[in-house]
Amino acid sequence: MLQVRVWRGTEQGAFQVFDVPRRESQTVLDVVTHIQRNCDPSLAYRFACRVGVCGSCAMTVNGQARWTCRTHVSKVAADDRLELAPLRNLPVVKDLVTDMREFFDKWAKARGRFQGEKRRTDEFARVSPESPERRRVDAGIECIGCGVCYSACDVVTWNRDYLGPAALNRAWTLVNDVRDVDRKHRLAAVAGDAGCHACHTHMSCTERCPKGISPTAGIAGLKRMVLAAAMKGEL
Repeated sequence: MLQVRVWRGTEQGAFQVFDVPRRESQTVLDVVTHIQRNCDPSLAYRFACRVGVCGSCAMTVNGQARWTCRTHVSKVAADDRLELAPLRNLPVVKDLVTDMREFFDKWAKARGRFQGEKRRTDEFARVSPESPERRRVDAGIECIGCGVCYSACDVVTWNRDYLGPAALNRAWTLVNDVRDVDRKHRLAAVAGDAGCHACHTHMSCTERCPKGISPTAGIAGLKRMVLAAAMKGEL
């Protein structure tokens, strides 16, 4: 039997304890689903795909942000105890559900939208997989915006204006995209006090990323690009 402490409420709330049967190959998401279906139907949480594609089931499990669908109980609950809480650094809507607007608003502030110049009547733009620009960002483009890195980032906790690792990783992928035409404005957007230079290189985002991405490396790249642009008088 598992003893599971689950956060209930909003910013102000408390943990509630549930006893859940322990099963073979059980994931943390299986545990949450059991509680909602068999113990308390009012429990709020998010999930969609259940197979590690959408990232919507991200929560804090025993103090660390994780995808619950890919976190097996056997890996995190050796003593038959689990503590489940919403992601850090985001407002809590209810129980295990956070408001992601702040997270995605910062993507917009980092100019995280691709800006091309081709029209539908033009030939397709081609980017060689062997090009240096593509090689620099091959891992970074796999980000699905789950918020785990944002939750793990201590700088976000200290500085609520900080754009955060996901938004900066997105900016890094776009400034290396030879098809994008917004490079100058994007570098300017991430050059401020709340941008790439606010990163303390704690590596928490890289350590926790379920996709194996290193936002820390991308942020370091942005720091170099911003410095180079500033020395050339482009910012």
